[in-house]
Amino acid sequence: MTSRIVLIGAGSAMFGLGMLGDIFNRPSLAGSTVVLHDINPDALARVEGHARQYVEAEGLDYEIVATTSREEALTGADFCIISIEIGDRYELWEQDWTVPLQYGIPQVYGENGGPGGFFHALRIIPPILDICADIQALCPEAYVLNLSNPMMRISHAVHAKFPDLHYVGLCHEIASLPYHLPRMLDTPFSNLEIRAGGLNHFSVLLKARYKDSGADAYPDIRAKAPNYLAGLPGLGLFHVILERFDLLPITVDSHFGEYIQWAQDVVDHRGILDYYRNYKASCLEPPAPPQERLAAGTGEEEGWSVIDIIDALAAGKHYDVLAINVPNDGLIDNLPADQVVEAPGVIDADGIHGVKLGALPAGFAGLLMNQVAINRMTTETVLTGSREIALQALLVDPVVNSFHAAKQLLDTMLDYQAEYLSYIK
Repeated sequence: MTSRIVLIGAGSAMFGLGMLGDIFNRPSLAGSTVVLHDINPDALARVEGHARQYVEAEGLDYEIVATTSREEALTGADFCIISIEIGDRYELWEQDWTVPLQYGIPQVYGENGGPGGFFHALRIIPPILDICADIQALCPEAYVLNLSNPMMRISHAVHAKFPDLHYVGLCHEIASLPYHLPRMLDTPFSNLEIRAGGLNHFSVLLKARYKDSGADAYPDIRAKAPNYLAGLPGLGLFHVILERFDLLPITVDSHFGEYIQWAQDVVDHRGILDYYRNYKASCLEPPAPPQERLAAGTGEEEGWSVIDIIDALAAGKHYDVLAINVPNDGLIDNLPADQVVEAPGVIDADGIHGVKLGALPAGFAGLLMNQVAINRMTTETVLTGSREIALQALLVDPVVNSFHAAKQLLDTMLDYQAEYLSYIK
């Protein structure tokens, strides 16, 4: 079935070429128009050139359109995939991480949660809301698939401002389960039925069952996980959550720990530092040759694939997704309705639906509830541009441990990142 698929942020070689490769490797999408959009014309032209060369060399039936005009890109779109960052990603990320530490605020990372995630959100939510405003005006029936972080806070703001938009947040962290569980339990993933959920980068495995026997797999996970995970870096907090809350996190300390005020005591700090250094180096090293990148695609796991989701939506067929980020709407009983939760999903002829998880264990739900106010206050800060609300947002964050530190931090970050945060007065 032919569709108009728009890649917003397509000038990124990693995102643009990888997503194009996934589309080109999907015969059912042949005949579709793929629109490449970016605000950087040089980067956009490079990706466009590689895409056209690949389509011609492989004899593929796709129309490639490249434009810096968002209006042109979005008009008539069926699917809009958003993957953007603002400014110098690593310079700003390192400010998000190190400046709060300078003021004595014990955050363990600086991307999605805590004060670092707050400033990241303040930079990136406004342009994403602008994109969504154009989608609402130009292609209101399009599905919006957001891959940008901080997912939880972006998604809350989008749904607050555009509640009727067909928006879903997608994060690949869930892919840790198809990787680790078969090795831990010595059974193929196809033999496991699982349910995981919570908030993005703050989710746990809730249920696991062996399909062949019908037996509960969680007792084996609890017994085998400590030894299996013992030699893996970045999992100090991971072990504490498993031991004290009796739940297996789906992600590592650098993500899970951003939301917990006592995480500084137990995370694997060396593992977090090494992860960031290696991640940054891998992103900055010369990429694989473009034609190889197009041939390989993103390598997304079965059960979490943007293109599988698009394929299912375009054809109106059933597809189970391991994790999507959608408004709660009763999926998790003990979280408020306005929160965007991470839960399994189902694609069918009627669209995208979350799978009801019921009530989460009380202790874990308590950790998640600590994020409710900061999510709301982050959205309010963006929508009002109020410096006072921004300070309140920091002060309700469980990671922030000092009024004076919060006030000085806000002053410093509004100064350092004035190019992106000047709307806050």
